[in-house]
Amino acid sequence: MHVSVLRTGVEGSMLVVFLALAPTVCQAQEQTLDVVLARSGKYVAEFRHQLSGIVSEERSEQVARTPTTHLGRYNHERLDLKSDFLLVRPPGSDRHVGFRDVYEVNGQPTRDREERLTRLFLEQSASARAQIQSIMNESARYNIGLIGRTLNTPTLALLFLDPEYQARFSFAQTDKYKPRLPFDETLPSDQADVWVVEYDELRPHAMIRGKDNKALLLRGRFWIEPSSGRILASELNAKDSEVEATINVRFQTDTTIGHFVPVEMRELYRDLYGSRVEGAATYSNFRRFQVQVEEALPSRDDVPYGRN
Repeated sequence: MHVSVLRTGVEGSMLVVFLALAPTVCQAQEQTLDVVLARSGKYVAEFRHQLSGIVSEERSEQVARTPTTHLGRYNHERLDLKSDFLLVRPPGSDRHVGFRDVYEVNGQPTRDREERLTRLFLEQSASARAQIQSIMNESARYNIGLIGRTLNTPTLALLFLDPEYQARFSFAQTDKYKPRLPFDETLPSDQADVWVVEYDELRPHAMIRGKDNKALLLRGRFWIEPSSGRILASELNAKDSEVEATINVRFQTDTTIGHFVPVEMRELYRDLYGSRVEGAATYSNFRRFQVQVEEALPSRDDVPYGRN
């Protein structure tokens, strides 16, 4: 599986995610940490299963600063989006992919939504990999600024706790409790009931590669309820000599559907040329959906799922 993640528009450097499909051998960890990671691995698998039947409303804003040809001057952009966010699993793939279906841009409805959904989900695709790439690209089509990005989905970092991928990382408990990017609501103040676990990606199986196929290793943190393995928040940081990305996500229980869901995401991207992009998103109106796939190509009135 191959997913483009970040691209800087000035020099054309690129970060690319490689998600190996084959399982890897679990790395031995200190026993108490092993127990927490095992619980989190089971929790993440169940979390994906629960969330795969759910669609939520994502409201997000982006603010971008782009350098001009005049030294010290910048162009500024702002974009407000309303989207449906859901996890989808393309035919032939064993992975769920976060999909952002943008239906309103700066207060105006998108015009080609029906055609986009039909093309993505109901027409024949060359391969699961190609469809995943199309889904990720479609989810990022309204991103502004020169720093291209498709890793800004709230469930991406949870993949690193999947038992199939844990051996790609080293884990350690830490007392660094404060997130890099602050949330609208603070995390639980009783830190005794929350473990903060740092992760660092190990060579040689880097999931992100940059310019000249250079390995760019991930690091970040998870805020974990040790007794259950539930993830209260996640942090992902990717950095090389040109660009740095940080994404923080907060989770909490949604009373309508009765389990944990992402409720807030914060993003920050910077490059050495002076570009900067900040993003903030909230998630609400969680509801169940059904995907309808026909044997033949549908009419233009058919859509893969309905917004309730």
